[in-house]
Amino acid sequence: MPRVKRGTSHVKKRRKLHQATKGFKWGRKNLIKVAKTARTKAGAHAYADRRKKKTVNRALWQIKIGAFVHEHDLSYSKFIHALKVENIALDRKVLADLAVNNKTVLLKILELLKK
Repeated sequence: MPRVKRGTSHVKKRRKLHQATKGFKWGRKNLIKVAKTARTKAGAHAYADRRKKKTVNRALWQIKIGAFVHEHDLSYSKFIHALKVENIALDRKVLADLAVNNKTVLLKILELLKK
């Protein structure tokens, strides 16, 4: 079997690894073995955190809506239930944005629900 010198492909693979781990601390950026595991774990955390972000944002929206609704003597759960009963199909993201940036519109919705 002929000898294969893997110069270019080996360097290319290493360069790709170094680009992926650029900015990491200590040996995680330049030691091949450590950099490989660092890249794998970083990818795993990135994947999981993209899913976790949705949970965190939803919780934040609920807090913003709840804070606005509590100012007007209503609980968050009763507010959401009233929206469903009245068939007002606004999601929590939109409601949270209204609670922060456009309080008058959300106040009109709240008055509509209290009737």
